[in-house]
Amino acid sequence: MICVIIGMKCEVLIMNVSSALCMISGALIVLGLMLQIMPALIRYLHKIKFGQTERDEGLESHKKKNGTPTMGGLAFILVPSIVYVLFALFSPFRLDMNTGIILLAYIGYGLIGFIDDYIIVVKKNNEGLKPGVKFAMQSVLAIVFFLLYRSVSSTGVWIPILDKTIDLGFLYFILVFFMFTAETNAVNLTDGVDGLCAGLMAIALVPFVLFAMLEGVPNVAFLLLLVVFALLGYLVYNLHPARIFMGDTGSLALGGLIAAAAMVLKQELLLIVIGFVFVAEVLSVIIQVTHFKRTKKRIFLMAPLHHHFEKSGWDENKVVRNFWTAGILCALLGLWLGVM
Repeated sequence: MICVIIGMKCEVLIMNVSSALCMISGALIVLGLMLQIMPALIRYLHKIKFGQTERDEGLESHKKKNGTPTMGGLAFILVPSIVYVLFALFSPFRLDMNTGIILLAYIGYGLIGFIDDYIIVVKKNNEGLKPGVKFAMQSVLAIVFFLLYRSVSSTGVWIPILDKTIDLGFLYFILVFFMFTAETNAVNLTDGVDGLCAGLMAIALVPFVLFAMLEGVPNVAFLLLLVVFALLGYLVYNLHPARIFMGDTGSLALGGLIAAAAMVLKQELLLIVIGFVFVAEVLSVIIQVTHFKRTKKRIFLMAPLHHHFEKSGWDENKVVRNFWTAGILCALLGLWLGVM
């Protein structure tokens, strides 16, 4: 009996070591691929003139960014997605409903962003997709993901601190719908300073990687870890002065990814805490627009919030440092609430 128990423990240990090595190797492969692919992608986007066009009403300091290649999000969407699918063929990290939903959200919202970028860059229409059309497309995806997830999971929501789960029933659909549409737009609004959005998302995904490991879904942890390392590779070329931007292709994809991860891991409420910097960005726009319509006065010098601090005199690096610091604190708070 003792020999059997020892044998089982050894087998588990070997499996854990094997899984850990698989995760590390996958993450390093993604990082290496990103560092190799990004320079070629930048050259190609320059060649076909897929460059950023800054709005006339934007910050004067940003006008010099005109022509910087955009749609860089294609790289950090495709590289980790392809690597994960290939690893799923021979590693313990299988492609199941959970990872399938996350991948579909990642690629699906990325496709909406790609269409938006294409209209802006190729069709020379700086408005991109009409807001109503974009919202409708985002809404359809949110409904699809809810239906897929509802077929394999409950409509319960875990309440941190209280450590209780409340079954929302049909109201869960409203929560999921709001999560996807709000998060994708919040992340999109945050992508206005070199390195800001990608860095904040890499920080915000780390707690979800840990939640996935603690909840016994290492395949979800592996997928999210691959995205984190893809973002680290992308950041090498996106930090100020940026040589490439992610475009709506990347920002909408990242919003869809983290919303799907929160749903799959039943951490819907902690998404607000962990991603509070994204929440603050979108709230600043809502407050600014609402207040201006009512009073014809502005609360912030400019919205979203990061532009307010730029107008206040902060350079881009200072904005990024301080916002990343806030993001780290929010991630640590969310992680503490999730495991306490």
